[in-house]
Amino acid sequence: MQFDTPPKRTSNASLLPMINVVFLLLIFFLISAKLAPPEPFPTEPPKSVAEAEADGEFTVHLGAQGQLGFRADVVEPDGDTAALIEALQSARTEFCASADCGATAPKLMLRADQHVPAQRLAALLPKLGQAGFARVELVTGAGGGV
Repeated sequence: MQFDTPPKRTSNASLLPMINVVFLLLIFFLISAKLAPPEPFPTEPPKSVAEAEADGEFTVHLGAQGQLGFRADVVEPDGDTAALIEALQSARTEFCASADCGATAPKLMLRADQHVPAQRLAALLPKLGQAGFARVELVTGAGGGV
């Protein structure tokens, strides 16, 4: 008895359309993906430490609307900060008369509200530097220290 070999079935389904779809999807995702540009140089951002208590000899407060305060002196956002800076300078001078400021400079703590515009904060820092404070520490809130 002799059996005929079954005829080969020709498949009408071609893989070419599926390959085309896969490549089109690949091109779509490559084009629509947002690739981050490389960093120009490595940086290490500052860390906030919860255990460190924010303390210093002097504390300046900067409110959400831009008001500035040191001890009992308060300056409104559009007011002149010269009197407050002068009070800060005289307080530093009194402190340095009793303490050795040459060995360790007094700390100035800046308690700024989180909603303060960066321009207001940036404009304040040179004035604090002119008052004799080379280092200003920004106090962070909830979950942070200095």
